[in-house]
Amino acid sequence: MAERSIEWVDGALVTIDQRALPRELRELRITTVDDLIDAIKSLAIRGAPAIGVSGAFGVVLAALAATTDGVVNIEQVEAESARVAAARPTAVNLAWGVRRALAQLPNGVQAVLDEALEMLAEDGRVNLAAATHAADLVQQLCPDRPLRILTHCNTGRLATTAVGTAIGALTVLHQRGALAEVIVDETRPLLQGARLTAWEMAEAGIPHRLTIDSAAAWAMATEGVDAVMVGADRITADGSVANKIGTYMLAIAARRHGIPFIVVAPESTRDVATARGGDIVVEQRAAAEVTGFGGVTTAPEGTPTFNPAFDVTPPELVTAVVTENGVLGNPALDAGREIAAIARGLYANGWMPGTAGNISVRQGDTAFVTASGLSKGELDATDMVTVAVADSTPLSATGRKPSAETTIHTAVYRTTDSSAVVHVHPPHATAVSIGAAAAEVRPVRFTGYELIKGLGGTRPDLIDIPVFPNHADVPRIGTDIEKYLLEHPDAPPVLFIAGHGITAWGATLAQARDRAECLEAMCELTTLTGHREIPVREN
Repeated sequence: MAERSIEWVDGALVTIDQRALPRELRELRITTVDDLIDAIKSLAIRGAPAIGVSGAFGVVLAALAATTDGVVNIEQVEAESARVAAARPTAVNLAWGVRRALAQLPNGVQAVLDEALEMLAEDGRVNLAAATHAADLVQQLCPDRPLRILTHCNTGRLATTAVGTAIGALTVLHQRGALAEVIVDETRPLLQGARLTAWEMAEAGIPHRLTIDSAAAWAMATEGVDAVMVGADRITADGSVANKIGTYMLAIAARRHGIPFIVVAPESTRDVATARGGDIVVEQRAAAEVTGFGGVTTAPEGTPTFNPAFDVTPPELVTAVVTENGVLGNPALDAGREIAAIARGLYANGWMPGTAGNISVRQGDTAFVTASGLSKGELDATDMVTVAVADSTPLSATGRKPSAETTIHTAVYRTTDSSAVVHVHPPHATAVSIGAAAAEVRPVRFTGYELIKGLGGTRPDLIDIPVFPNHADVPRIGTDIEKYLLEHPDAPPVLFIAGHGITAWGATLAQARDRAECLEAMCELTTLTGHREIPVREN
């Protein structure tokens, strides 16, 4: 078993018993569903790709056990397969592997076995492709020097069936002569890094040092770490990454030190049916894993514990997710880069002075909005907060707060089909809004300006733009805006907030910015020409 950690041999799933490493390289032979479930729960088999393939062979074992005189009891196989899929709820690959093998059951037991064998062969090809793409990426990000990489948990052939994901990338880098050293987190509480990754590093002849988890941030600060590379157990639609507990704190530390944080995983780990990280069920494991190790108790008897098997890293902390298909786009970072670029331009115009103003981009039922208290002239792609469009609740786990006017943005998203909102403080529009201030929402009419066409109104020569009271309670402004837009579905995609600038929106961030620029230019013309806007009295 030098190349693979899992094989199908004479009707049995044969694997390395990871509980015995590094003291003993012990073979584990599994012939029943119960044995497989125990192996997965006890982490004799672990790692998302490995348990995905093992889950497929679990269906094979169930089908063999449920076959009498050539007839398969399908209900029994389905029930046993459901037990296998539930053995570890967080890692999406397990259920994926079970579903894929079970889909072949109508074609017979041999078809189920053939599918599982194909998944076994496929895993090695997929891992090598993902590892190569990841190695290429880290060399692009950190060129012209031997690399020092920090990794967490175990992502080699023990966690897959061959090659590995993040460790596979380290192996590729080592083969290229581009790897100076790997810093290996011990990975509490079960020490997968110390027991398994260090073993794999030694086996491959890769230079490495082992460190305690709580030293990782200091290693980034003092040991010249070039990048952090980890695997994943689940990646949600918004790019959140569930991985072994301790991953999230590495991402925070990497962000603090400006170090790329790269996730390497197969496409089967992506769970597009789960919208965001907060929807993931995180497995809680036994207290004994924390209160002692190796049969030695290290905490007072009866000590309560908090022992999540995984944590969830928000997408804004992830530099890249790499699969066999290459480097995936990161919605949060892509939106962050666009927002930061637009913000810097508006800041240079003097429209976002100090820390004023905010910008957002919508992604489905969430939005990325600029964080509170930051200069818009110095934003980078990670200076955003993810919020729920439905109620403005922050969903990011970075500790940053969204801009105070976030409720204005979400009110616009709930009542229009817009995908981007810009809230800025240009001088002429702000002056006009002060002159039109009132205790209640009051539209202001502009006529005769060619610029009206750029605001998307229903008439090219006339537009009524509402002015909203500037309540000290900002969510109340959002409530007013939502009510007005619901009652006026043909309202233009711009508005004033008295003495507090303007808000514009559109299908793209560029369109929202352009509309804000049109309104400011029109307000400047009223100042220069003395052509005053006309307050509109609604009947």
